[in-house]
Amino acid sequence: MKSYLEFEQDIKLLEEELEKLKDPYNKEGLSEVETDKISEIQKQIDEKLKISYSNLNAWQKTQVARHNNRPKSKFFIENLFTDFISLSGDRRFAEDKALISGFAKFEGMSVLVLGQEKGHDLESRLYRNFGMLNQSGYRTANRLMRLADKFRIPCITFIDTPGASPTVASEHGGIAEAIASSIECQMSLKVPVIAVITGEGGSGGAIALASANKVLMFENAIYSVISPEGCASILWRDPSKSLEAAKAMKLTANELLKMKIIDEIIKEPIPAHRDKEQTISNTRDVLIRHLNEFKNKSGEEIYEQRKKKFLEIGKQKPFKVFNETGIVINKENIYAMLKEKIFKYKKVLIILFLTVFLSFLFLFK
Repeated sequence: MKSYLEFEQDIKLLEEELEKLKDPYNKEGLSEVETDKISEIQKQIDEKLKISYSNLNAWQKTQVARHNNRPKSKFFIENLFTDFISLSGDRRFAEDKALISGFAKFEGMSVLVLGQEKGHDLESRLYRNFGMLNQSGYRTANRLMRLADKFRIPCITFIDTPGASPTVASEHGGIAEAIASSIECQMSLKVPVIAVITGEGGSGGAIALASANKVLMFENAIYSVISPEGCASILWRDPSKSLEAAKAMKLTANELLKMKIIDEIIKEPIPAHRDKEQTISNTRDVLIRHLNEFKNKSGEEIYEQRKKKFLEIGKQKPFKVFNETGIVINKENIYAMLKEKIFKYKKVLIILFLTVFLSFLFLFK
C-alpha cells in the first residue's frame, strides 16, 4: 500500500484515477481499457512529481527522509554487496538489533559494512528499535572497525536514525561514552571510511558512524543535531513550528554542502522510494568513485585527510594583512587592488559623489 505525504495529495488523486482506468472491471461490468487516457494521466503524474520534488522546503524534505517506503540500510546492503557475512555483538554485554554489520564484497573489494536499520513495518520497527542504536550497537561498530583497520579493509556506513536510544537502560549502560568512543575510533582509523546518509541523520547517534573521510548524503536526506520538532519545542515551546525550525537549522543536503559538512550529494530519482533500482545504481557509482580515490593513499595520508576535514568545519577565514609568503603587501599591489575596487563600484561612487556635491551646493546657495 502506497503512503502519501501532505504535498502529494494531487498525485494521490491522479494515481487513484489511474488504477481505476487500468482495471477492466467497473460498475457496468467489463469495459475497454482507455490506453490514451492512461498515458495522459501517467504523464501528468510524472510532471507533478518533478515539480513537487524540485521545490521542496526543509520541512518537506524532512518528511521525505522519514517516508515509510524510503530505501533502508538493509535494502542497500542486500543490493550493493555480495558475500555478506553478518557479525554482531559487542563481546561485553549484548547484541543490538538496530545495527546490521559485517564484512562483504563490493565490486570485488572486501569492505566492512555498518548500517542503522529502521525497519519497514511496525513489527520490524519495534524489533529494530526504529533505528536507534544503544551502547552495544556502537561498541559492536567499534570492535568491527578496529578489526577492519587491522586487515586494511575500507569501511562503509549507512546512516538512517532519529538519534541514539534515549532510554534509561541506555544511560545506565553508558551510551554517551559509547558514542564518544565510536567517534574517537573512526577518527583514528588508517583505512578509508565512507558514510552515506540515506534518510535521517539525527544527533550524536548519526555522527558516531559518520566521522568519515567522505560524508555522502542523499538529495532528500537530512542531517542535524536535533529533530525539527525537538528544536521547535525547545526554542518556541511549540512543536507546530517545525517548518521554521527546519529552515533555521539548515539540515538539508544543499545547505550542508555549502558549509562543507558533507562532501557530495547523491542524486535521487523523483523520489528515491519510487525508483529504488536507479537509487542503487546512483549509490554504486558514487561509492566506486570515492573508494578509488583512496586506493593509492597510505594509511597516514588517509588519517590526515579525515583529521583535516573535520578541523576545517566551521573555521572562519582570517583577514590577511600579509600574503602567503608572510611579507607585507607592497604599494603596487595596494594600488592595483584599489583600482580594481573603484572600477567595480564606479556607478555607486559617481552617484555618491554627485549626491554630496549637490548637497554642498544646496547648503551654500
